[in-house]
Amino acid sequence: MTATEAPERPPQIKAKQRLGDIVFSRTAMISGAAILVILALVAIFLVAQSLPAVVADPDSFIGSPASLWDYVWPLVFGTLWSAALALLLALPLAIGIALFISHYAPRRLAQVLGYIVDLLAAVPSVVFGLWGIGVLAPAVLPAYTWLTENLGWIPLFAGPVSGTGRTILTAAIVLGVMILPVMTAICREIFVQTPVLHEEAALALGATRWEMITMSVLPFGRPGIISGAMLGLGRALGETMAVAMVLSPTAIVSFALLQSTNPSTIAANIALSFPEAYGVNVNLLIFTGLVLFIITLVVNSIARYIVNRRKDFSGAN
Repeated sequence: MTATEAPERPPQIKAKQRLGDIVFSRTAMISGAAILVILALVAIFLVAQSLPAVVADPDSFIGSPASLWDYVWPLVFGTLWSAALALLLALPLAIGIALFISHYAPRRLAQVLGYIVDLLAAVPSVVFGLWGIGVLAPAVLPAYTWLTENLGWIPLFAGPVSGTGRTILTAAIVLGVMILPVMTAICREIFVQTPVLHEEAALALGATRWEMITMSVLPFGRPGIISGAMLGLGRALGETMAVAMVLSPTAIVSFALLQSTNPSTIAANIALSFPEAYGVNVNLLIFTGLVLFIITLVVNSIARYIVNRRKDFSGAN
């Protein structure tokens, strides 16, 4: 062989593919593609069925609003407002419970609490709605009265207070209890995965347990916390029965938490109005569903962007 001749490469041996590997690979690919196809079909259906409402005369809509936006905007506000309140109430509690289960509670107690949290996630939403009407609303009424009498100068707690306790704050508390198990379970699993070396290094430097958690556990679990919060927010945005049962909705935009007139949500309005809707009003309700679909996609996209920015600093992904 001369210097100009290239050495012969050994023949490449292809690994023999087993039938199980081929079936699993094709099934996973088809399942992933099916998700995109289903999402596209849902979007196409919503857009096609919403067009008649976009071009229709607003006088033919339910309540005869001045425009399509005047009908949709109070529902969008109520959806975002109730979901934000629920997230604000539930997220700190979820993080606290997850930290207690993962780093403070004895092993047996942690197993029991983890099982109870997972079991709470399986409770149907209608049960939470009944609990909100029959138990929570009468129980919080004295607290609402106290807030109005002492903090009524704050617009959030302005009176007159509802006589039944069925307010937007009560609905937010119910939603917070509903999304609490999901967020707690995700945060707990992320906190448990914190590298032991990080925790031991913080403790070896003289940090207390709480300082170790703030320096090691919470920074590591930040993407997981954001993911859990957005997952809970997504459920709160789309919740129907609990909100429809607790609230006495009206088409208003109000930040007051304790009054009897409360904004409705998109999902609850569809559930309450669809049985009696006909003609273009059906398309109007589908249009509100399209708006909720877009809101959910935007929220999840923002959450994914935030998590991706932090993925280099955590192994939680």
